[in-house]
Amino acid sequence: MLRFLLTRAMGLVFVLLCVTFITFILGYFAPGDPIRVMMGTHFDPTLYANLRHEYGLDLPWWQQYINFVLNALHGTFGLSYHYVGRQAWDVLKDGLPFSIELGLESFAVTLIIGIPCGIIAALRANTHVDTAVSTSMLLLYSIPDIVFIVFFQVFMVWLYNHNLPYLPVAGWDTWQSRIAPVLITGTTGVGYFARLTRTTVLQVLSQDYIRTAHAKGLLERVVIYRHALRNAAIPLITVIGPSLAFLVTGVFITEQFFNIPGVSSITLDAISQRDYPIIQATTVLTASAVVVFNALTDLAYALVDPRIRIE
Repeated sequence: MLRFLLTRAMGLVFVLLCVTFITFILGYFAPGDPIRVMMGTHFDPTLYANLRHEYGLDLPWWQQYINFVLNALHGTFGLSYHYVGRQAWDVLKDGLPFSIELGLESFAVTLIIGIPCGIIAALRANTHVDTAVSTSMLLLYSIPDIVFIVFFQVFMVWLYNHNLPYLPVAGWDTWQSRIAPVLITGTTGVGYFARLTRTTVLQVLSQDYIRTAHAKGLLERVVIYRHALRNAAIPLITVIGPSLAFLVTGVFITEQFFNIPGVSSITLDAISQRDYPIIQATTVLTASAVVVFNALTDLAYALVDPRIRIE
């Protein structure tokens, strides 16, 4: 276990160094000048030179990269170009709670609906139940979030105009305003998890040890829940790990259309403002989450299947 953790830690450092370097280089060679964007139409050569010096943009590229890495290690990621006087992480962390709440609640909806639907479809394979569930899940999987969001908002406006009960079409302040973003973001992932669960459960049910368990006279629910589902969980864990890693930054469309002030909204604003420190902070945050959750996924393998040993 110790060897595994050390290996993962070294991998995390290597990945983050690569990510920070690539992110820095892309920002360094990107077209446009963030200082000119910051100054707007009021350009002054002396002020321009002072601002470049204050943000360290007059240094050689390698020295700028070292400063960026040092700022990342200190958890600041440097000064924001758009939010004058504020560190990039200080700006980004304001939206972190909103994105975490939306991501976790949506993912809970995905798992609570998707996995049971996949199990039902597998246990009723090649029946009308299987056809109905599979068709519904395929529709959910193939329709983008934006379609559900636009349809929902248009329908809520229609209800409002006819003095009928309706849900808010934007915001995150009340529980009513959270219903639509959570359900829409969650249900679009339901189809994928349902189809994956159905496929893995069917594969496990065709194995010899399942037939042996039936031959021993074990109850059907014991065979399903103790043997089949436990082994079918391993492919699901493989998908759940990376999915959790992208929860924080993977809800761009939802946050924009529902006006939720999360990380995605802040990052998109930073892109339009050429606020590279915030963009770099988001990239490092995502890369760190991917590596950490992949390591946790490997640990979860050993908990689900004792035959798997981590060395």
